[in-house]
Amino acid sequence: MPEQVTFTQRLHYRVDNFLARGSGALFLSLLVAFLGSIVALALVRLAVHLVAPDASEDALRHVWTIFLELTDPGNMGIDTDTHPGFKAVAILTGITGVVIFSALIAFITTALDQAIAGLKRGHSRVLESGHTLILGWGPRVVEILRELVEANESEDHPAVVVLAEEEKEAIDEYLQAHFTDRRNTKLVTRSGTTSSLASLQHVNAAQCKSAIVLASCSDTASEAEKAISDAKTIKTVLALDAIGSEGGEGADFPMVAEVFDPRNRQVIMELSPGRVVAIDTRTILAKLMVQTSRTSGLSVVYSELLSFEGCEIYFHGAEWGEHTFGELQYHFPDGVPIGLRHADGSLTIRPAPETPIEAGDEVLIVATDDSTIEYRPRPVMQPEERPVKETRLEQHQERQLIVGWGPKAPTIITEYADYVLEGSKVDVLVAHPDEATREAVRELDASLEGLEVTLIEGDPLDRDVLARVRPFDYHNVTILPHRAGEHLDAERIDAETILVLLNLRRLLRDAGKSEGIDTKIITEVIDSENQELVSQAGVNDFIISDRMISMIFAQISEEPDIKKVYDDLFEEEGSEIYVKPIGLYCDELPISCRFGDLMRAAQKRDGEVCIGFKLGRQAHDSHANFGVRLIPPKDETVTLGPGDGLVVVAEDDR
Repeated sequence: MPEQVTFTQRLHYRVDNFLARGSGALFLSLLVAFLGSIVALALVRLAVHLVAPDASEDALRHVWTIFLELTDPGNMGIDTDTHPGFKAVAILTGITGVVIFSALIAFITTALDQAIAGLKRGHSRVLESGHTLILGWGPRVVEILRELVEANESEDHPAVVVLAEEEKEAIDEYLQAHFTDRRNTKLVTRSGTTSSLASLQHVNAAQCKSAIVLASCSDTASEAEKAISDAKTIKTVLALDAIGSEGGEGADFPMVAEVFDPRNRQVIMELSPGRVVAIDTRTILAKLMVQTSRTSGLSVVYSELLSFEGCEIYFHGAEWGEHTFGELQYHFPDGVPIGLRHADGSLTIRPAPETPIEAGDEVLIVATDDSTIEYRPRPVMQPEERPVKETRLEQHQERQLIVGWGPKAPTIITEYADYVLEGSKVDVLVAHPDEATREAVRELDASLEGLEVTLIEGDPLDRDVLARVRPFDYHNVTILPHRAGEHLDAERIDAETILVLLNLRRLLRDAGKSEGIDTKIITEVIDSENQELVSQAGVNDFIISDRMISMIFAQISEEPDIKKVYDDLFEEEGSEIYVKPIGLYCDELPISCRFGDLMRAAQKRDGEVCIGFKLGRQAHDSHANFGVRLIPPKDETVTLGPGDGLVVVAEDDR
C-alpha cells in the first residue's frame, strides 16, 4: 500500500519546486512575504486598536504606520507614547522588516554576482554581424587574430568572435597577455561547445562573414587524439551548415577547417560543397619546407605573400582592353599579375605572355593592398629590351640530411623525390628511433624509385654525433622539431632546435672553411617569438609553422579561392615561386636598371613572372626582411650583383 502523503509534505514539495525555478521565483516569494506581512501585522495592530482605541488614528493610518515601521525600523518611534500593545506590534514589525529586507539585499547581491559571473563566462548573446568566427582554441588563435587585425585595418567596425570550450576568463587573460595590438578590430570571446547549435546561435554564426574551425590537438598528437579532433570538426561543420541553412539569404559564409585524415577531409568537403575548405597542415608545411630547401630565401617570400602585412595575392577584375598577359603586367602602378582566373572559375598560374585577356577574366595579382590595385589603360612604363642569357642551372644528384623525425618527415621525403635526379640520397638522423620510424624509413626507401633513404641513429643534440655525420657534405640540412611527438611545449621544442643550429654553427666555425660551403640549412620553428633567435643561429631559411598555417587560415577565410592558388604553387608540377640567381638573366654584373626591365628579362626567359628581388648581403638581416623585396615600383632603379637574385614565378628552378 503506497505511503500517504501529508499536506505538509505536499506543501514543502511545491514550495521547493517553485523556489527551484530561480531568482525570479525567489523575488516573487519575497514580494509575497512583504505584502503578506503588511496585511498580517496591520490586522494585529487593528486588533490592538479594538482593545485600546487610539482616537488619533483611523484604520488606514494604522496600515500606513505598519508600512513605515516595516520598511524602516527607525520609525518605531511613532509608537513611543502609545499603548503597550502598539509598542509590541511595532517591535514585531521592525524585526519582520529587518528579516525581509536582509533577505532582499542578499537576493540582490547574489543576483548581481551571478550576472557578473555569467558575463565573465560569456553567456550573453553576441549581436555582431559580418564578423569572422573562430571556433576552437590553441596557440594558432593569436597568430590568426594578428592576421585578421591586419586585414581588417581598412574596414569599418570589423569584429572577430572566438568561441571555445575553455573558460572565457582564461581565454581573456591569455589574449590580454599575448594579443594587445587590436587596432580597430573588436574582439569578442565566448565559452561554449563549438558543435552545439545553441552555442553557434549564441555567437550569431548565421550572420558571420566566415568561420575558421581549428583542430582540438596538434599535428604531433596521437592518432586517437587526431581522430577525436576530426570527429569534432565534422560535427562543427555540420552545425555551421545547419546554421547557414537557417540564416536565409546571405548566410552561405565560407568555412575553413583543419582536418588530419584525408578521408575525413573528403567527407567534410562533401558535407557542404563550395562552402568549406579542408586544410591539411602537415602536407602544406612539408611542401613549403621542400621548396624552401630548393631555393634560399623562399620562406621569406611566402611569409610576406601569406601575410596581410606587406604584399598579398588578390583577384582583381576590370574592363580590360585588348592586352596580352605579358603586356598587362605593365598596366598596374602597384602590383604584378601572376595568373588569371577565367570566367568559368578555372585558374591559370603564369600563362604565356602572349595569352589574350578575355572579357570576364580576373587577374591574380601580387599587390600591397587591394585598395592600391589600379588598372590603367596605358602602360605605366615601357621596359627596355635587353638580351637574355640562355644559361640554365645544371641538375645533379643531391644529398639531403633530415635531422629529427615527425609526422611531416615522410611527406617531406616523398615531395623531395619529385624534384631530384635519380641517384640522390636522403639520410635521416634520429635519436633512439622506435620500430615505427624504422619501418617508415624502410618503406620510403623501397617505394621511392631513384632515391635512397637511410636511417642514421644518433642524438642530434650531441655535437660529436653531428660531427661524425659531416652535415656540411650535404646539399641541404633540414631540421625538424626534435622529439616533436613527445608532447613537449613549443618553447622546449624550439630550444632544442636552436641548440642543434648552434652546434652546426660551431662545427662550421671549427672547420675554419665557411667559404665555399653552400649547404642550405632549413628548419621549422613552432613559436614565432623565437624568430630573431633562429635568424641569428646561422640558418638559411626557417618556417614558422604556426604562423604560416595561421596566415593560410586567415587568407582563405577572406578569399576561399586562394586555396586553389596555393595548391598550384605548392605542387612540383606547374608553376612555382623561386629565387633565381641574377646571373641567369644578365651577362654583366653588377647591373643597374629599372625593376620593369628585370620583369621584361624574366618574361623572355620561358615567360617567367618577376615579382621582386633578393639582396644576398642582407640575407641575415631581419630588419631588411632578409634581403627580400617584393613588387617595388616598376620605374625604380635596382642595382644587383653576384649573390643577388630575382623572385620569379617559373616552371622550374633551372
